[in-house]
Amino acid sequence: MTFGSRLHAAQADRGPFCVGIDPHAALLREWGLDDDVAGLERFALGAVEAVAPYASVVKPQSAFYERFGSRGIAVLERVIAESRAAGALVLLDVKRGDIGSTSQAYADAYLDPSSPLAVDAITVSPFLGFGSLTPVLDTARTHDAGVFVLALTSNVEGPEVQHARTDDGRTVAGRVLDQLRELNEGAAPLGSFGAVVGATIGSTDEDLAFNGPILAPGYGAQGGTAADVRRLFGKAAAVLPSSSREVLRAGPDPAAMRDLVRSTNDELRG
Repeated sequence: MTFGSRLHAAQADRGPFCVGIDPHAALLREWGLDDDVAGLERFALGAVEAVAPYASVVKPQSAFYERFGSRGIAVLERVIAESRAAGALVLLDVKRGDIGSTSQAYADAYLDPSSPLAVDAITVSPFLGFGSLTPVLDTARTHDAGVFVLALTSNVEGPEVQHARTDDGRTVAGRVLDQLRELNEGAAPLGSFGAVVGATIGSTDEDLAFNGPILAPGYGAQGGTAADVRRLFGKAAAVLPSSSREVLRAGPDPAAMRDLVRSTNDELRG
């Protein structure tokens, strides 16, 4: 099955909520853990055990594992493997963006099933030119994986690039969405190439109907609400509102994290 098909089925079964597994140092301390590899392992795998059987998608942020070096990456490999074994799709938040052979190497690292870091989908940056993503997109097609491209992020610095106008008068974000529309044309039930659009951007005049999924970070603790999701993304094919701290701060109690995933899915479905 393509990533779009798997995501469509997972959301129908479990709900739209995407849970970030981001081991911030402050969160480790809130759980009573040291900010070291042992603390990372207990935190990350505890979160996986609590949420991966109930969330349609989990989204580890690679940087929080990379900061511990090779031992942190080994924990990330376990997070990926155990999340998938629990039935969740894994969207690895890496925001990679490069050209040529380097772009291909990133694609091989994260999307080729022979890699220990292989996941269902990754986030990428198009700001070296959308064409720089070609190796990643081609590799995703080969392995039925997904790609989420930064389009309209909610950080305050984003608009200076994303709202800039191209020679044809379109915004950079609009051109990204146009490219995704072409990539997903004719895909059923859902395309595999998505956009990252912040749940807290307030409003946009861009057309968010491109037959692909939208990753909407900023839900929950960062201010995004179910009403925001409905207002911003009403015409979108599929939306993954994403939150990390909202769920992880309910830990280390696994039942509390599990119940929050379930109640959030119920709220979003409503």
